[in-house]
Amino acid sequence: MEAQFIEEQIEGGVPLKRWTNGVPVEPMALTQLSNTARLPIVFKHVAAMPDVHVGIGATVGTVVPTLRAIIPAAVGVDIGCGMMACKTTLRAQDLPGNLAPMRAAIEKAVPHGRRPGSRDPGAWQNKAPDSVTAAWKALQPDFHALCQDYPRLEKTNNVNHLGTLGTGNHFVEVCIDEGGAVWFMLHSGSRGVGNAIGSLFIELAREDAMKNDVHLPDKDLAYFEEGSQYFGDYVRAVGWAQKFAAMNREVMMQSVVEAVRGVIAKPFETHLEAVNCHHNYVQKEHHFGEDVYVTRKGAVSARKGQLGIIPGSMGAKSYIVRGLGNPESFESCSHGAGRVLSRTKAKAMYTVADHEAATQGVECRKDAGVIDETPAAYKDIDAVIAAQCDLIEVMHTLKQVVCVKG
Repeated sequence: MEAQFIEEQIEGGVPLKRWTNGVPVEPMALTQLSNTARLPIVFKHVAAMPDVHVGIGATVGTVVPTLRAIIPAAVGVDIGCGMMACKTTLRAQDLPGNLAPMRAAIEKAVPHGRRPGSRDPGAWQNKAPDSVTAAWKALQPDFHALCQDYPRLEKTNNVNHLGTLGTGNHFVEVCIDEGGAVWFMLHSGSRGVGNAIGSLFIELAREDAMKNDVHLPDKDLAYFEEGSQYFGDYVRAVGWAQKFAAMNREVMMQSVVEAVRGVIAKPFETHLEAVNCHHNYVQKEHHFGEDVYVTRKGAVSARKGQLGIIPGSMGAKSYIVRGLGNPESFESCSHGAGRVLSRTKAKAMYTVADHEAATQGVECRKDAGVIDETPAAYKDIDAVIAAQCDLIEVMHTLKQVVCVKG
């Protein structure tokens, strides 16, 4: 297949390859991509996915390969944020005509958003269920070891956030695929503890850069090199946060399944086809003859044959895809549609009536509190998919009928 990317040589840096044909890219995002490409630790080239948009330091929707170094802010503070989806034996005709009770059941089963009177968004307010306790047992020893070295992490609401959704663009959805099968899908990450780990090491990286007089195009592109004081600790901490995020999605999915079983009389099975993938993370991989650290900041691994999830907005389609293993993208693809409007701009431009029209047919919140997540705030998911036809093939097309927003 003919290459889909646009390539440009960045002065003083490595090339930039962008899968953005037919998709708008903000000028500030191009500046951030150029800044990243100029870092001396970046290997081969920077790969920008079609959903690329402005982030903190590095753009969201970018794959950054680095030699013997990692940029904590490129990984971000929602370490291990990602998607999980599973197909069920339910069919579209098995769903009730009124989906409001199903949405209410999911909202009750999965803590989410900001609760009135609570300082902590979406934590378990009482005793967490047994599924959370069992999952935390597997995570707790390594977390305890981390806290020995970094005591401030112990103050995070770690176990009480396990199995919870969070806020912003995190969601739980009930979807129907092109063949009429019902899927459950959700989006979340490492919650407060991941935020604390990310924030801590981003701060330490900045301090390191200042102390060592490292000249950076952006202070948020500060990095740890192998052998430096905090490198090993960051690798250990980020690896743990990524495990927490994957476990968080597993626990939530169990809660969603049980919630739906409580409102649908027909017995059903799940995990016929299940995908659990990160899209904010770093791991060591082999590319172009080198072992490198690959940071996917808003990007998904798309090795040949590997399943991934590319969600659209609240009113659009989502896709289950299979990777084609394209080496030029470091075997990656986009993580979603990508924002085209900031949250502030979306709130200023659109009304509740606009949002109601855009989410017609979806059982979801239709109030002023979710205007920043309205479909028009995002890029066209079909254009995003078309721009990366050399990275993935579509396996299933999902349309949501229920959406629970953080």
